[in-house]
Amino acid sequence: MTHSNVDITRSTDWSKSTDLCVVPAFYPAEDRVKMAVSLRCFLRTGKNAVSALQRRGFHRTLPAAVQMTVRDALNQAMDEELERDERVFLMGEEVAQYDGAYKVSRGLWKKYGDQRIIDTPISEMGFTGIAVGAAMAGLRPICEFMTFNFSMQAIDQVINSAAKTYYMSAGLQTVPIVFRGPNGASAGVAAQHSQCFAAWYAHCPGLKVVSPWNSEDAKGLLKSAIRDDNPVVFLENELMYGVPFEMSEESQSKDFTIPIGKAKVERQGNHVTVVTHSRYVSHCLDAAAVLAKEGIECEVINLRTIRPLDVESIETSVMKTNHLVTVEGGWPQFGVGAEICARVMEGPAFNYLDSPVTRVTGVDIPMPYAKILEDHSLPQIKDIIFSVKKTLNV
Repeated sequence: MTHSNVDITRSTDWSKSTDLCVVPAFYPAEDRVKMAVSLRCFLRTGKNAVSALQRRGFHRTLPAAVQMTVRDALNQAMDEELERDERVFLMGEEVAQYDGAYKVSRGLWKKYGDQRIIDTPISEMGFTGIAVGAAMAGLRPICEFMTFNFSMQAIDQVINSAAKTYYMSAGLQTVPIVFRGPNGASAGVAAQHSQCFAAWYAHCPGLKVVSPWNSEDAKGLLKSAIRDDNPVVFLENELMYGVPFEMSEESQSKDFTIPIGKAKVERQGNHVTVVTHSRYVSHCLDAAAVLAKEGIECEVINLRTIRPLDVESIETSVMKTNHLVTVEGGWPQFGVGAEICARVMEGPAFNYLDSPVTRVTGVDIPMPYAKILEDHSLPQIKDIIFSVKKTLNV
């Protein structure tokens, strides 16, 4: 950084003095007294100046925000919890030596070894059953599915073994396990690898279902899920793994957690409430930015948790805006948006609505493989803008 030249005005211009090395050997007594007085004044002035500087409140710029990808946030969360609690371990296909199919577990095998980062055969039913049994025995497993589409191979273990055991044991047997992996549509992987399981698992009592959006969500919610005594389905999104987000100073702490079951208002607004989760929070914020230029202020709510659903936050917002739009990537029938519509209709916020609730969802078909058909099968920003305007009748 270059600095401009600054002219300094001195009370005594030393640059014009005679040779500073030539010092008289003797000063008269009067001169010595004057010098002593001057020295005391100089020291006193300097001391006062330092005190003034210490008292003065300087403007300090905020430290540069740390950016972290969702992938690294998940990795950091698991690393911190593995270090914090020796009962925690990770198992799944290619999570160890290969560092995970999406590199979410990068470096953990080298740090914690074969006993705690465990590669499994390609048998979801088998290794999920092992993980659930380990949870019943007092450990805290993280069971990774390479994609949640493969969790259907193990859905008996997830629902019948993990979700129902606490109830069937009259509260005597907890099952502290996290099922995590990418969920929903990715890109170019067609019908069998593009389903959103938010509504599937949220339908089942006994499970908690979490759907993070950004890096803070990913870290804080995963740490809470690992510490929870209930089975938690943790739905990530493959397309969000490499996206960087700013991390607050608070979120960089090893003690940082986000409570499960609490939504977050990502953008304040007073014309319409837009409720969404996972990747579509980004879509809704982009749509809200476009609509703001037209004078429409959207309040965007990031659900974070699908079950238990934070109905209170939704109702509070709807009572303020009097309009509601839900956005999700899953199919429309019996989906997350459908549940939100029902809960709002059954609660006090219904009387505040000035128009019917509008849902923006994936199209009710298996996912096509062709790129252009895939784009038409998923909610786009233009679809959200259209739905908001339709709801507001503008």
